Amino acid sequence: MAKKFYIETLGCAMNVRDSEHIIAELTAKEDFEATERLEEADLILINTCSVREKPVHKLFSEIGVFNKRKKEGAKIGVCGCTASHLGEEIIKRAPFVDFVLGARNVSKITEVLHKPKAVEVDIDYDESRYAFGDFRTSPYKAYINISIGCDKQCSFCIVPHTRGEEVSIPADLIVQEARKAAKSGAKEIFLLGQNVNNYGRRFSSPHEKMDFTDLLRRVSEIEEVERIRFTSPHPLHMDDAFLEEFARNPKICKSMHMPLQSGSSRILKRMKRGYTKEWFLDRAARLREMVPGVSISTDIIVAFPAESDEDFEETMDVIEKVRFEQIYSFKYSPRPLTPAKDYAGQVPADIGSERLKRLQNRHAEMLDEMKDGRIGRVVDVYFEELRPGGRVAGRTDNNLLVQAAGSEELLGKIVKVKITDTNRLSSEGVVVA
Repeated sequence: MAKKFYIETLGCAMNVRDSEHIIAELTAKEDFEATERLEEADLILINTCSVREKPVHKLFSEIGVFNKRKKEGAKIGVCGCTASHLGEEIIKRAPFVDFVLGARNVSKITEVLHKPKAVEVDIDYDESRYAFGDFRTSPYKAYINISIGCDKQCSFCIVPHTRGEEVSIPADLIVQEARKAAKSGAKEIFLLGQNVNNYGRRFSSPHEKMDFTDLLRRVSEIEEVERIRFTSPHPLHMDDAFLEEFARNPKICKSMHMPLQSGSSRILKRMKRGYTKEWFLDRAARLREMVPGVSISTDIIVAFPAESDEDFEETMDVIEKVRFEQIYSFKYSPRPLTPAKDYAGQVPADIGSERLKRLQNRHAEMLDEMKDGRIGRVVDVYFEELRPGGRVAGRTDNNLLVQAAGSEELLGKIVKVKITDTNRLSSEGVVVA
């Protein structure tokens, strides 16, 4: 009988892709098969996130539960970003953990399985040319890493300390992976990196000169690819050539994630983001002008150290001007290994909570103002998921989640849907073609 593994993935899309790589290695080299029942697993993995404090706290409570529920002889492994920055401390705090595997060491999963109390967390390890096996969570969409690590030094962010120096993956490997996925039925390619539009800054071996705009063109030349998405671009690198390719190329989905973080140029400087409020607003305005119907999402941190009422109002001003279709908003969370945790002017928790609530409430009002305009529209939806009750779900070109009555025969197809009802972040519709 094949051995079974259970995996829980926390955090971002890059973690999802890392988990897919882990699964590919386990199934190809160790004869494992996946299970959704933790109690029957021979191997239990948690792929962690360390961007905010809460997921780190969740880690130790989760693995404690795993240890109580696991069957006799089952191994527990901790992977991902928290594994990278805590390393051996995880095993010290939770001695029942069998191994720790950092975010930059995914290809070593089959090695650590057989090393008692192994800790592999080298953030300088280079996997940029490693050929992982082929596994995707969805047959209709392919996540593809285009770089590993991060060269930015944002003062609030722990990622450079967990994923290491930024290295771009060779374009021929990316195109090869995209072509293979598309030929097997994935119409949508999702390119991943900490700062995708910084692609090409550094390769670990000789490589032709290429930036992210060039890479987008190269992937779009694959005939079977119908949609291209990516995350996350950095506002600093949104030059005119990049925006023009985004607007011009019909295969690039018209949704853009632009992480603002703060609307105050003074706070942005303390965050070491490299751009100003004015630059961000200019890029967003250009997008709205060049791409009618584009959706723009963002990340915002409130109550960053020394954020004044006036600084917060600058953030609210950007929200009013850009009118984001989606906002991922958080109260500042001090992270180890980051300069900001030692900054003067830490904002009291109650003030941070009040600001976050105000921002979220105003954005909810905006979403209510936007949603009614969708009703009656006919949109192209790429269906990729079955839902209970004889329904299917998918997304429009500009990333609106749409559900409709339908069956498996609609999966993997782009069809026209008329919107009949809508809420803030998703819509209901009927298939019209």
